Formats: sequence, C-alpha cells, structure tokens
Amino acid sequence: MLDLRIDAAAAAVDGDVRPASVGVRDGVIVSLAPSEPAAEVVALGPDEVLLPGLVDTHVHIDEPGHSDLEGFASASRAAAAGGVTTLVDMPLDSSPVTTSVAALAAKRAAARASATVQVGFWGGLVPGNLAELPALADAGVLGFKCFLSGSGNPEFPPVSFRELLAGLTACAQLSLPLLVHAEHDDLTTAPSGPVYRTFLASRPDASEVAAVRAVVEAVRRTGGHAHIVHVSTAQCLPLIAAAKAEGLPVTAETCPHYLALAAEDVPDGATEFACWPPVRPAANAEELWAALSDGTIDMIVSDHSPAPAAAKLTGDFGTAWGGISSLQLGLSTVWTAGAPRGIPLAEIAGWMSAAPAALAGYGDRGRIAIGLRGDLTSFDTSAVWRVDPHRLRHRQPVTAYAGRTLTGRVGRTWLAGRELALNEAAARG
Repeated sequence: MLDLRIDAAAAAVDGDVRPASVGVRDGVIVSLAPSEPAAEVVALGPDEVLLPGLVDTHVHIDEPGHSDLEGFASASRAAAAGGVTTLVDMPLDSSPVTTSVAALAAKRAAARASATVQVGFWGGLVPGNLAELPALADAGVLGFKCFLSGSGNPEFPPVSFRELLAGLTACAQLSLPLLVHAEHDDLTTAPSGPVYRTFLASRPDASEVAAVRAVVEAVRRTGGHAHIVHVSTAQCLPLIAAAKAEGLPVTAETCPHYLALAAEDVPDGATEFACWPPVRPAANAEELWAALSDGTIDMIVSDHSPAPAAAKLTGDFGTAWGGISSLQLGLSTVWTAGAPRGIPLAEIAGWMSAAPAALAGYGDRGRIAIGLRGDLTSFDTSAVWRVDPHRLRHRQPVTAYAGRTLTGRVGRTWLAGRELALNEAAARG
C-alpha cells in the first residue's frame, strides 16, 4: 500500500501539466497512476496544480549569531508556506561565517535543531581560506560563494581576480560550482539619501557587466563552473549567452524582484526596496523574462535577505539593509507576473525547482518523477490575495511586496510524502 496518493487533475510532469495520481511510499515517488490503494488519499481541487517542491538555492539565514534577523525555524516555515521544500543557505550572514569546517558544523547544528524543510549549505570563498575548500567539500557543502564587491560584512570580504582564478581552479578540482556576486566596486559609488534614482545610479548596469566579463574570462582560463547570482541587468545577457555558446560552464539566476518590480514604481524613501544589485526599469525586466525563456538565465531563486524594520525602513538608501524578504512569496510573485506573459506553470516549475536542484547537485528532487523524493506542493492558480507582512512566516514582518495583490497561492506542501503544517497560528521563531 502507498503511504500517500495525490490525485491531481493537473500536475507538472515531464515539462507539461497533465492529470496524474502521484503515489509516495517511504518518502519516494513510486507511481504516477491510480494503480494502488493508499493509507492517505488527497484529491486536489480543480484550480490546484501539483508541483514538485521548490528548491531555493539563494537564502540568507543568519543563525547562529544573528537569529534576530532570520533563523532556521522561521525561514523553514516561510519556505514551506511558499512551496519550498529544500533551501540552500548562503555563507555570509551568520556568525561565524561559513568559511571553515568548524563554522559549517555550527551552522548545521542550528539547522538540525529547528529546520522543518531540507537544508543545504554553500561554503564561502574569501581571501586567505583557499586551503579550507577541500575540507569544506568533504564536510558536505554543495559549492562555494564569493563576492567581487563588498558584501557588507567585514568578515566576508571580496576576492581579487587572482583569487577568483584560484577559487575556480579549486572548485573545478572538487567538481563543485562557485557562485559569484558579480558587481565591480570600481564602478559603484556610495549611495545616500531617499531618492531612488540616485540609489539606482550608484550601482549602474556597467558594474555588473564588468564583473560578469571578468567571471567569464576566469572560467575560460580555469574550466571551473561559475554561477552568476541575482542577474539584475539585461546588459549582462549577451556575455552570458556568448559564454554558453562557447561551451563554457557558466550558469545564471535571477530573482522574483527583478522580474516583477520596476524602478519606476519605487517611491523615494521606500527603502524596503533596497537591494544589491538594484531593481531596474520595467523594460529591463522584459529582457530578463526573454532570457529565461531562451535559456540564457537558468533559474529563479529568492535571494531572501531579511532585516528588522529599524535596519530596513530607514528612508535612506545609503543606510538601509540591502535585501528583499520574499522566501514565502516567490512562486506567487512569479506566477502573477508570468501568467499574463503566457509563461506556462510547468516552465516556472523548471526554473524554480529542477534547475536549482541541478545547480546544488540534488539528483533526487526537483521534478515529479518515479524514483525521486516525494517533495510536492499544491498551487491554486486562481487564488487572489493581498500580502500582509504580519501574516508571513518570515521572522521579520518587512517586505517590498507589502500590500501587493498576488494571483496563485500554495495550499499544501509535502516533504518526502509527509505534509508540513502551514497553519496561520505558527509562532515566529
């Protein structure tokens, strides 16, 4: 007997949306047809689509050390409520930062104590820790992350081009990706004040273009796999497309806020929109959507980076914490923006589940297929709802999406066939 069978009139299977009965036994999908009885049978509604659990490979969790910003308990609750069954933590916002095996052990212990979804970890590449990379790989990190510009954390400084070359060489030897924050410090200026267009000008498109050009050259010299995080400007796209055409191991991601928000709509003083790189004009977003469709950009991840109101809502783009809280909102945001553009939900599932799973080396998830984990989520494509920050599961009730009306909402989420509680009464923690 199956442990669970989910009967869906619409499920994202094999790149399409079609009827399926997904059977799970011992945490693994074992059938896609209603051929066996089950201990529990769930029938989805006519507007619900069964999707693979999302895999978010760009999440900033600040525990240990700064769990007042975000901890594994609150982040994993937000993830589950947004259909995310696996998240991968960035290495720079905890204390200590994840640049050594000891730091990784502390991070892993914190996650083990309170996370309710699957959690993986990126290690950090910073000046002076190159020798730590093999031990971190042996300890289980999924790859490494570096910055080409200031991270905002003095414990996680940027690497030089020479250090980037050395890091990519080491990652190639370890068969792991190097994730790169691609902005060039020489082409940015320190922002100040409440005017958004001034903030936007302080981190111009040219800064990203120069950094991406350096990354592509480093890949060409070393053969290491570089993954360019949070692509915000369409001016980078020809460089990424050319690198792929050359056969270089370069992949790229973008984020919901670069696809659904627009610089023209950001009011002055609205520092809840502050992020690095910044949200750019609406015409730029159209080019990012096209780049997803043609494969230049591989995936969509949240870059969830929360902060309390005192740090975020300063009204001054020179002092506000940089980052968008969105872990729970990604799928709804992307569907709201993508559906009117004719983007199929199965394609969105590929960008938000299969592709990030492949980046992280998770061969056992990311799709609804026999033999893979029973990580699943139901998504009501017709639900219309208004974002109330105080009803989100993130620790901090601050988000750039506050008050926005979204279409599509996660209903239920299963981790290895076990339903996760998504009740509104969940306490922040």
